[in-house]
Amino acid sequence: MLFKFSAAFLLLSLTVLINATALTFLIQRLHLDRTTTDPGMWRSSWLLIQIAAFGVVIHTLAISMWAGFYVWQNCLPDFATAIYFSVITYTTVGYGDIVLTPEWRLFSGVEALTGILMCGLSTGYFFAVVNRLHTLRAKTGQL
Repeated sequence: MLFKFSAAFLLLSLTVLINATALTFLIQRLHLDRTTTDPGMWRSSWLLIQIAAFGVVIHTLAISMWAGFYVWQNCLPDFATAIYFSVITYTTVGYGDIVLTPEWRLFSGVEALTGILMCGLSTGYFFAVVNRLHTLRAKTGQL
């Protein structure tokens, strides 16, 4: 039982680390805090598309990590099934057509809660960027 709690905590921690590292990279790369001019509608739209795509890639990486663990521990029969299960669990869609064995079911809840938190973190970041772009437009009188 201690192994399962430790493994769940490790997966949660690695998921947070993946997301935090990715968002830190984006913050450093975008330099929105130093931008003083309005980037314009097309550039702003392209920026938001890139952030959304980057977010999907990062969440897919985390989902794949959970799926890999499920296959490694023989919780699910193959990687394709594990990815499907992990996607619907992490995103909290939760169809329920595939479930973990009784001794591993706690992981479903941990993965779902982790997914909610990480998707919320991405949403918060996305909102912060939109807010920054809106502020820049307001400063330049473009609203």
